[in-house]
Amino acid sequence: MSITTTQDNSAAATLAPVWRDVLATSLRALTEVVAEVGPEQGELATPCAEWTVTQVIQHAAADQLAYAQALGVGTGPAYDPFAPSGALDVPATELAAAAVAESAAAWATVAGGTETVPTPLPHGDLPTPVAGVLCALDAAAHAWDIAVAIGRPSPLTEDLAAALLLAAEGVIEPLRQWGAYAPVVEGESGDTTVDQLLRYLGRIPRR
Repeated sequence: MSITTTQDNSAAATLAPVWRDVLATSLRALTEVVAEVGPEQGELATPCAEWTVTQVIQHAAADQLAYAQALGVGTGPAYDPFAPSGALDVPATELAAAAVAESAAAWATVAGGTETVPTPLPHGDLPTPVAGVLCALDAAAHAWDIAVAIGRPSPLTEDLAAALLLAAEGVIEPLRQWGAYAPVVEGESGDTTVDQLLRYLGRIPRR
């Protein structure tokens, strides 16, 4: 999976050959990182302001259920994704795995060549490759949040970050205005693509 952008390529066209791989990689990253959360780590602070590890897991799971519902699978989250309680009725691993499985099943119903799909975002329908990678972005970014909080390696690679950044640029600006993302963090010399993605998402890169 390698992303090379040119001025002549739209994000959708560039992402078309890779979006399913990007999505699968990101969903796997979320479940794998959640599986590494220890029994005493649920209350740890995360890069998501005011949210603990458990709350980020709840939010990330709910977002995946929302994408699945938009695609016609499932009934969506049973709680507000932006008001996670921090109290779990089921183990975190089960919550994340079930949400990821439902999301993956929903995306599997999208036939090749489908130009646009509905999303839970205010944008509504988006080009399929962009929508798929935005769903991946949600999973991968929160996998990174959790990994940082519990002291595990970043699940983000340069190729993955390049795809996620391409889909995110511009599209998430309305969401930033509503508080879903923090302001862009100023870049530094020597930033990697992963660093650029994290800064665009309002996060400070951690090494």
